[in-house]
Amino acid sequence: MREDKPSSPYHRYTDEECGLEVTIEGEGNGSPFQIPIPRKASLERLRRWRQATLVLNASRRFRYTLDLTKEEEKEKIRRRIRAHAQVIRAAFLFKEAGQKVQHVGTSGGSPPSGGGYGIGLEHLATMTRDRDFSALQEYGGVKGLGNLLKTNLEKGCGGDDGELLRRRTAFGANTYPRKKGRSFWTFLWEAWQDLTLIILMIAAAASLGLGIKTEGIKEGWYDGGSIAFAVILVILVTAISDYKQSLQFESLSEEKRNIRMEVIRGGRRIDISIHDIVVGDVVPLKIGDQVPADGILIDGHSLAIDESSMTGESKIVHKDQKAPFLMSGCKVADGYGTMLVTGVGINTEWGLLMVSISEDNGEETPLQVRLNGVATFIGIVGLVIALFVLVVLLVRYFTGHAKDIDGNVQYIPGKTSLSSTINGVIKIVTIAVTIVVVAVPEGLPLAVTLTLAYSMRKMMVDKALVRRLSACETMGSATTICSDKTGTLTLNQMTVVNAYVCGKLINPSDNSQLIPSKAHELLIEGIAQNTTGTVFTPEGPGAAEFSGSPTEKAILSWGVKLGMNFDDARSRSVVLNVFPFNSEKKRGGVALRLGDSEVHIHWKGAAELVLDSCTSWLNPDGVVQPMDSEKLIEFKKNIEDMAAVSLRCVSFAYRLYEMESVPEDEEELAEWTLPENELVFLAIVGIKDPCRPGVKDAVRLCTSAGVKVRMVTGDNIQTAKAIALECGIIDSESADTEPTLIEGKAFRAMPVNRREEIAGSISVMGRSSPNDKLLLVQALRKIGHVVAVTGDGTNDAPALHEADIGLSMGISGTEVAKESSDIIILDDNFSSVVKVVRWGRSVYANIQKFIQFQLTVNIAALVINVVAAVSSGSVPLNTVQLLWVNLIMDTLGALALATEPPTDHLMHRDPVGRREPLITNVMWRNIIVQALYQVTVLMTLNFRGKSILHLKLDSAKHADKVKNTFIFNTFVMCQIFNEFNSRKPDELNIFEGVTKNHLFTGIVGITFVLQILIVEFLGKFAKTVRLSWKLWLVSLAIGFFSWPLAALGKIIPVPETPPLCMYIGNLFRCCKCWARRNESSNGPRNNGLADAHH
Repeated sequence: MREDKPSSPYHRYTDEECGLEVTIEGEGNGSPFQIPIPRKASLERLRRWRQATLVLNASRRFRYTLDLTKEEEKEKIRRRIRAHAQVIRAAFLFKEAGQKVQHVGTSGGSPPSGGGYGIGLEHLATMTRDRDFSALQEYGGVKGLGNLLKTNLEKGCGGDDGELLRRRTAFGANTYPRKKGRSFWTFLWEAWQDLTLIILMIAAAASLGLGIKTEGIKEGWYDGGSIAFAVILVILVTAISDYKQSLQFESLSEEKRNIRMEVIRGGRRIDISIHDIVVGDVVPLKIGDQVPADGILIDGHSLAIDESSMTGESKIVHKDQKAPFLMSGCKVADGYGTMLVTGVGINTEWGLLMVSISEDNGEETPLQVRLNGVATFIGIVGLVIALFVLVVLLVRYFTGHAKDIDGNVQYIPGKTSLSSTINGVIKIVTIAVTIVVVAVPEGLPLAVTLTLAYSMRKMMVDKALVRRLSACETMGSATTICSDKTGTLTLNQMTVVNAYVCGKLINPSDNSQLIPSKAHELLIEGIAQNTTGTVFTPEGPGAAEFSGSPTEKAILSWGVKLGMNFDDARSRSVVLNVFPFNSEKKRGGVALRLGDSEVHIHWKGAAELVLDSCTSWLNPDGVVQPMDSEKLIEFKKNIEDMAAVSLRCVSFAYRLYEMESVPEDEEELAEWTLPENELVFLAIVGIKDPCRPGVKDAVRLCTSAGVKVRMVTGDNIQTAKAIALECGIIDSESADTEPTLIEGKAFRAMPVNRREEIAGSISVMGRSSPNDKLLLVQALRKIGHVVAVTGDGTNDAPALHEADIGLSMGISGTEVAKESSDIIILDDNFSSVVKVVRWGRSVYANIQKFIQFQLTVNIAALVINVVAAVSSGSVPLNTVQLLWVNLIMDTLGALALATEPPTDHLMHRDPVGRREPLITNVMWRNIIVQALYQVTVLMTLNFRGKSILHLKLDSAKHADKVKNTFIFNTFVMCQIFNEFNSRKPDELNIFEGVTKNHLFTGIVGITFVLQILIVEFLGKFAKTVRLSWKLWLVSLAIGFFSWPLAALGKIIPVPETPPLCMYIGNLFRCCKCWARRNESSNGPRNNGLADAHH
């Protein structure tokens, strides 16, 4: 018995298909075509659905899915690369050298120079690869190596083009040879692999030979030649379409590889592509970055590197002056530092790995898997019908019931020649095989790839880079978006607008005259040293340039306005140890030595958290006073007042420390935990970060679309509340109630069942840690939500991975966050997230349009041919005509309907349930109405056509040809007009936006022109005759009537659950129970059932 679910406009309570309850996750015994999250499925589960699929051309059908064999081989290749890196590197160097002879000096002594530098490529590569610390010492450590590479370790190398070119020439570029994409000829060859097309080509060849033998070359080549031409046309169009898709995926893959990095050149930090990094560059590293090349650590604090991508061991390695070697491709897990680049491209193990492992962009998507199930079901039905038609036609032929156009019996035992018999059988087999071609919708699963390729390209324009195909369509099912505040809902353009120093309001905030001298000195010291940002002051006129996070830049800018000289302030003290800003503790600290005996420890971070660690405060006279309860309440009131007007509050504090208590040993110093108690409170600043324009409209649009927007932020709860009110996430009535507004620590402390109870009601979570975000995502998914999450930090990676759709930020996001995400929002804008939702719904809607169109054609073509074959022994639609119809409904139909741009109408629906039937009641109604109309009209023409078209006075042969040509022409006209109906399955106005979709109008126009050519000028190929203009008008009128008929059909109400689907679902459930009982009684003997079925 089902539990009652709480009512909510955002929640999808049933996760069902065809009346069956399904399990969202797990590897259970469900249908092989039900994999909601393929990226989390096991290889065995992925293999199961492929084995259960009826497929005519596996190489084409599974082209864009994960290559399971390659996936299993990847780890073996990685191990081999690690073991034989030196051999592979030597092979590449030999290949690059070509005719060039390299003279390599022996080890020891001064290293041979390369390209005017004091050290050569081979020595650098060997030292870094072998992590040869003694060799580094021989070169004079990192400073000596910098001199050999002509690099200033503080200012970096010069950034002029000539020097960069010399460095690339001497040490290589930070790129690696990539395997070329598949050529057009590969796609052409794959298109040939279709089993039915091969059979048709064999039949065409046999028919061609027999025709020439019996009728001579002048007339005898038409039958076989026309079939061969039609098959070649299908193959060509298929190959061209697939090749164009491939080019789109390649360009998107190139975008994904183009990581942006900061380097220091000429004393300033600049943003460049990872491919532009050269040996000798100085690269600043921070938590979440990818190490862009091999290098040596110059300096760093608490720098920890995740080397699992290279070593295969899930272990964090700490880097310092004793272990300074950094490997390309690894991730910064904690801390920060700067590195000197010593190896790039294929001179790194990462480069060799990338060369040796061909990048597999293949991926199953939920729709792809489900559509293979639909295609398999339709294909089996079509196969049975084709076999039935084959048997009926063969029986009629050999029993003498089959007659030609002139009324003569086609086969008379003992009289009909062998060649005529074989030719007759070939024609029958060809018709049956062609019915299979039409019946098995090979293009159905591939239409997903087509619409995804189109959507991905368009989403790039909308500032969204798709990393995983499945995210496109899953986004259409999203019921909730958990969004960050800073930079997503706000502009990330921060400025200090409010400041309390020594308990006194400073107005304006940058008026240094109002700040006591001691406090001013301490603030400047803390701002300059307790930061990961930098200030570059140009020598000539010009404003100072700031780098770092937006918060860091705002504080540094405030410091400069207070009179801070960044370089001078940093030179006055020595950094002993650093506690990098941590999103769990929400603070960062630094220990400084001033002179020989004085030590200051500065802390900066979340205002109320730093305040809680303070036991005293600095008064306006520069005297340290104890923090009494009255003063604590006053400071907290200052924080609340600033937060209430949506300011981000940051506090500064410091303390003195005894030099004797600081560890002297370097290793102990690195492990030293900075004291964070007994702090002296200095100042609070309020940082303004305005809401993004249009974000309120975007939130409103999400709400109307049934998608709940939740803000999850590390900021103060009052700041979060103020921004949420401004953005429209909450209204003033619900603003102060829990759990609508909740702090991360309160949510974290709750038991699991309580978290699940309140998760759906949460609108704003303040002071949340990345783990709180993960807990919220887990709770929401557990109660049935499809969750999209935005994240930018390294610690957001678990939540991004756990969510149904992970959205990382392209500007502020770390590389770790981006790699854990499914989609990268390139402009960090919430409005772009909403556009992704539109595109996700569009993918699903376009596939449904194509299914509706294709099933209508399938049903009509199959019914017409089957009834005609059984009743008269001949079919009105011959092989060439059916192949043309297949081209219209398969490749051309997919191009026309799967590339419809999203409309506002999509955002006025509820989210698409992850297990909602692919073929909805609305679609069934439209399919039945159109198919019934087409079958009725065409069967009437087939049996009464001669009298209706006034052909009784014509010869029987000519009358049959005119009638069959008219049936064929009318059938194609019905499909052309029905394409318009399929554009808007649930709307009366089927023409809205049609002029903007040039691809759709172009394909419809081309189809119509080609149909005229086939009927009027290619009669001998298609077995057609020219039609009079009156018959053309009648064909067009019959096709046109499908428009008002579709409008009338849309008035017919439909129930919520498809009865037919429900019965089929119950049947499947019974079969499944029977299969399980059978398996348990017979043991492992039945394990091969799936393979046998395949």
